[in-house]
Amino acid sequence: MSVQYDRYAQAALRSPDSALPDAGAAAPVYRDADGGHLAATWRESVDGAKPYPRVHISRDVTLTMSDGVKLRATVVRPANRLGQPSRGRFPGVLNINPYNRAVIDGIDHLLHSPGIGRATRAASGTMTYEHGPLTGISRLTRTFNRGLWDVFGINRNLVQSGYVQVLVDVRGTGASHGKWEILGEREQRDSVEIIEWMARQNWCDGAVGMAGWSYSAINSLQAAGHRPDALKAIFAVEGSGDVVRDIYITGGMPSSFIPVWMSLVNLAKWLPNPATVLIDTLRGDQIRWLMDRVKSPATELPSLLWGFLTARDDRIFDDPYFEVRAPKIADIDAATFTVGGWHDLFGRSATRIYSQLNMAPGRKQTLIANGYHLDPGCDHGGEHEPPRLDVLERAWFDKWLKDIPNGVETYGPVTMEQQGGDWSCGPQFPRPEVRTQRLFLTQDATDTAPHARHDGALATSPSTRRRSLRTSPDLRGMMSRDMSQVLAGIPIVFGRNFTDDARFQEHGALSFTSEPVTAPTQISGAMNLRLNVSTNAHEGIWAVTVNDVAPDGTSTVLTNGALTASNRALDTERSGYTEEGVLIDAVHYLSRERRLAVPADEPVRIDVDLVATDAVLAPGHRLRVDVYAASLPRYLTIVPDLIKARGRRQHLVLDPNKPSYLSFLSDGDLGADPVPAATQLHPIRG
Repeated sequence: MSVQYDRYAQAALRSPDSALPDAGAAAPVYRDADGGHLAATWRESVDGAKPYPRVHISRDVTLTMSDGVKLRATVVRPANRLGQPSRGRFPGVLNINPYNRAVIDGIDHLLHSPGIGRATRAASGTMTYEHGPLTGISRLTRTFNRGLWDVFGINRNLVQSGYVQVLVDVRGTGASHGKWEILGEREQRDSVEIIEWMARQNWCDGAVGMAGWSYSAINSLQAAGHRPDALKAIFAVEGSGDVVRDIYITGGMPSSFIPVWMSLVNLAKWLPNPATVLIDTLRGDQIRWLMDRVKSPATELPSLLWGFLTARDDRIFDDPYFEVRAPKIADIDAATFTVGGWHDLFGRSATRIYSQLNMAPGRKQTLIANGYHLDPGCDHGGEHEPPRLDVLERAWFDKWLKDIPNGVETYGPVTMEQQGGDWSCGPQFPRPEVRTQRLFLTQDATDTAPHARHDGALATSPSTRRRSLRTSPDLRGMMSRDMSQVLAGIPIVFGRNFTDDARFQEHGALSFTSEPVTAPTQISGAMNLRLNVSTNAHEGIWAVTVNDVAPDGTSTVLTNGALTASNRALDTERSGYTEEGVLIDAVHYLSRERRLAVPADEPVRIDVDLVATDAVLAPGHRLRVDVYAASLPRYLTIVPDLIKARGRRQHLVLDPNKPSYLSFLSDGDLGADPVPAATQLHPIRG
């Protein structure tokens, strides 16, 4: 296991009074993810009778920050049968997001209006298709019945159980004044000041939690890193600890998601909240709001476009702009529950956040599904599946905000949906039973990928002769799992080419496939793909997937990664190596200063880091590496790099003296054991 992964293992060890086995045990024990009888009591607390029959909603709350900017908020309090707010003191739960509280109000009305709400939840609950043309839309619609939208928006069940919920428009969005700073330093200060304001209110008992999905999960992690005294727990669904490498400039390439997402938020910030627009106009607040919007009509979009066209904006690279926005995960002391997805926009952060938290497992927990950004929770609530997200959130806050001994700290701490397998709760990630292995890319045909540009092998020894394999970019990535990932999962409604069958995309791939496994073979953790590549231009663009190939030929993407040749310099201090000295978790600088020259027609070695994953190959299945010259629109290329690479002919050079190989962690005999550390090839530095 790697130096970094040893930290995973150490962090996963439970306290002496834990019911979980020691992570170092020879035979790790995995438990049912449904939570057993404890989870049944958590579910009953959400679905059963509530101590408060109604909620009182105040949508016209103004919070004035220390710099004078006014933020607008909704406060939801427990209420009696007449709708009058309780005079009691309760823990507070905070949600801060940029998507306009008017949208959240619309979702609340959809899910809780008499007749409509019940019908919506019931209808979404019937969408249980796991095969066929309705599979994708079924996954997306089931979220309305599995608690996701309660975590994201107004959670009436939570409030009726004795909490006060506060929902705030991020500055510069929704009805809040000021300029949107996109997770910047001032915005983080706002989060801390809101928490402090909540703790002072006569309806708050002094304990505050934060909850959210996506953006609001990120600012929950940011706020927790500042350690405000009142913040005791967070429940973060699909947040990010490193937006640069997750989605912003993965491998040095911008993502099409960012301009689409920024455009939507910038459009939404121009929509006045109909619940307060009249009173805001009478008070003069609407004029102030409008003036702020005019000053920044399309926040960050012009600079993003300029950087894409010219590479002269620092935000096209890893820059101090992003350092300010990165959550200080290691500084968090609030109890933290994170939810992620193997194919989420922020899939790279799904396991890293858990590993970086400096607290005992149980107080920190992670749950990772085989899903995308828009379908978390869709596979919860069934037999052998985790409890619904709203049930887990409630249990988490009951424990850490109310000190109710409900046993949630004994759940997990690492709950995973294994690709190709089932859900389980275990002691750590990666699984303790795996060891470092290696497979080499060779030119030998396997007859398993006749549709690919090249049908090669993954073998336990390198090629015996030198061969150069040419590849070129195409547009087949627009019908692939890469496409589904970058568009947050929406394309999964269009069928298997976008989810679990990559054969269409593989027509443009250099494919390398292993022998079939003879027993269930687990792959768990990060992977690194060392490639020896060349181009006749001065830039090379490489995209990679690692797939599970079934006996019928179906090729399912397990993980992906990408890198431009000029960004191949490794940050060796942040990269992870196994105890044998094998690079397993490559971290590249991605900065302007650390870019390296790409000599024409001269092979260079690159290390493509792949998103950490957890999968099992069934007997008869094979492992495959697909190498592409592009995967649009998941990975875009800035115009200056396109000019450098114009008319390029890219080659993967299979050379016995400079082999290309996949390093990974597995419990089977799929690959060869790595050579001793002393004989490892030196990492690329810059």
